[in-house]
Amino acid sequence: MAKTRFKSDAFEAIHSAASGLHDAGIIDKKTMKDFDATCIEKAPDYGAEDISRIRNAFNVSQSVFAVYLNTSTSTVQQWERGDKKPSGMAARLLQVISKHGLGVIG
Repeated sequence: MAKTRFKSDAFEAIHSAASGLHDAGIIDKKTMKDFDATCIEKAPDYGAEDISRIRNAFNVSQSVFAVYLNTSTSTVQQWERGDKKPSGMAARLLQVISKHGLGVIG
């Protein structure tokens, strides 16, 4: 499992304390989600040009790129047209690929 990226060491400590309180049943799920939103670094926001640039940097087709991202070719096409944006895990995978290359995934 990927390491959670916190906004800072202080936010990591705060989140850890809140998580302990949540595990003990002292704070509820909604409050824990608020701590997540405050402390955890948001996934990058990739636009159509960004995705196309990342894919082209590794000289792969949309179909091959889709396999690496565990999604459909249609989804990659929609991202590159700007019809949809990747979020959550897809955005994190794009971040990893952008930084470390396709080799770290496959």
